[in-house]
Amino acid sequence: MQPIYLIEGPVGAGKSTFSRRLARRLPGVHLALDEWFVRLYSPDRPSTDFVNWYLQRKERLLGLMWAHAKSLASANMQPILELGLIQRQARHDFYEQARREGVPLRVYLLDAPEDVRWERVEHRNENKGETFSMIVPRQIFEVASSMWEPPDEDELRAQQIEVVSATESDKTLIESNAAPSMLTERPRQ
Repeated sequence: MQPIYLIEGPVGAGKSTFSRRLARRLPGVHLALDEWFVRLYSPDRPSTDFVNWYLQRKERLLGLMWAHAKSLASANMQPILELGLIQRQARHDFYEQARREGVPLRVYLLDAPEDVRWERVEHRNENKGETFSMIVPRQIFEVASSMWEPPDEDELRAQQIEVVSATESDKTLIESNAAPSMLTERPRQ
């Protein structure tokens, strides 16, 4: 079974850009929670009690995406998950599930200073480019940023997380020892 790649970090850290580039270099399949969520659930979003509505659907969607990623990995494809596991316990539960099921993980953590992240989010909101899935207002950015719990030293060590800074993401894709198949650029078809 191929490993499943997990890309985590706070909003605006560059996860989608990194994941898409990683998918092209491996090659792999990028599966982003936000993209799936918007397509499946946004038309039904309530005007009140949004948090409970969101959390219920996120939990179901995480289960579906995990099952899909395992199917891809079993078919010798390389899934790249961007799941928005912003709290330590959610990541711990994910790691434990992978361990119980015998699924190898490769974990990357992206981060950037908050002002850089907000600048990226504003740019994405305005330009609606390749990584755009929804408008992220400043208030939602701030709430999500305040909820982000970065991995502690134990998590970094136990999961062998490769930390990628805002300025190193391209360099990491080229030089990474964690994914030797990423060392050479594959020709575009």
